[in-house]
Amino acid sequence: MTKSEVRRKILAEALGTALLLAGVVGSGIMGAALAGGNNAIALLGNTLATGALLTVLILIFGPISGAHFNPAVTLVFLLRREMGVGLATGYLVAQILGGLAGVLAAHGMFDLPLYQAGIKIRTGPSQWFAEGVATFGLILTILGCLKARDSAIPFAVGLYITAAYWFTASTSFANPAVTLARSFTATFAGIRLIDAPGFVLAQIIGALLALAIAHGLGWRSAPAGDQTLAAEPVPGVAE
Repeated sequence: MTKSEVRRKILAEALGTALLLAGVVGSGIMGAALAGGNNAIALLGNTLATGALLTVLILIFGPISGAHFNPAVTLVFLLRREMGVGLATGYLVAQILGGLAGVLAAHGMFDLPLYQAGIKIRTGPSQWFAEGVATFGLILTILGCLKARDSAIPFAVGLYITAAYWFTASTSFANPAVTLARSFTATFAGIRLIDAPGFVLAQIIGALLALAIAHGLGWRSAPAGDQTLAAEPVPGVAE
């Protein structure tokens, strides 16, 4: 893989994650503003926008970077030896910085202070368990589709996240980069920074458990076709 190819992949991860967070936070702001205090309506607007946008982002950036937008997904593919340490590190940095940029963009679009500290309390065993379940299901969705029908990944992931917003107590962050970025907004989609580590730990545990279960099911590697959520290894650091 050439340096220019690596740069394109990392740029795609940064841009995709930024657009995802702009959508998550922006739709939360819009939903809350239009819902008149009805949190169910606000969450519904937030959910539909996020699921639809995620589908689009995977479709357009998947051929470039694999469209991870999520350190938990990148960790899984690193452990499956489908990408190298160097590329995975680049993805991680891009996802974190992209997520923070997306939050700033959402604040700017709605004329809010660019820097905000998250104030929404999201903590406790039920919330942590919900994040583990959400991430577990997300990784199983990706790996299962990679094994059976990789072209279905954008739609399956978008639908899964749409559903998980509603069946998990935490509203399914399922993404360490998203969790960190959302700790810098005091809007509807926010989370206190002090609560973020519990979410991230639960997400990593859920991802690792899903990887183990997938291995037990025989989903050990992606097929040779379009590996939408995979990424090529960097020579010399794949092992």
